[in-house]
Amino acid sequence: MARTSTAGIWLMRGVFVAVALVILFFHLLPLDTLPRRWSPPDLLVALAFAWSVRRADFVPPLLIAAVMLLADLLMQRPPGLWALLVLLGSEFLKSRLPASRETSFLGEWFAVAVIIVGITLLNRMILGILAVEHAHIALLMIQVIMTIAVYPIVVLLSQTLLGVRRLSAADAETMGARL
Repeated sequence: MARTSTAGIWLMRGVFVAVALVILFFHLLPLDTLPRRWSPPDLLVALAFAWSVRRADFVPPLLIAAVMLLADLLMQRPPGLWALLVLLGSEFLKSRLPASRETSFLGEWFAVAVIIVGITLLNRMILGILAVEHAHIALLMIQVIMTIAVYPIVVLLSQTLLGVRRLSAADAETMGARL
């Protein structure tokens, strides 16, 4: 119940930013100087989608856009494109939130997987049209598959460690218009 208060919501928004910064920090650490033959999962996308599906009030659009734009700048991607696509994907997931309350986790996982594949292909298509250099398609597909595979782990950790779970009917009724 405390997480439905305004202070609790702002606290969880701060937790989202802190977790995103920790993910970025470990992603940018120079642990290996040789090029990798595989691509790690995009944990920021999985985190943003998991929190958007579970508690949309914890991740408002400006927060997702700011975190993803920071990630674009730090990871030297074209600034704003991936941030926009992730924002559109998370807002689509938020828009189908009332319908997803009754769906199982497998349905949620499938919807997130479709969104991840869609925004990745759209990103690749836009970069190809604009003749921007991008990663090989095999690395991209490995990253997509690994991001989809790690999504349940991100949901589990968010739910158990951080308490980000779907609202119950009583909490949703208490929040009223903020849904």
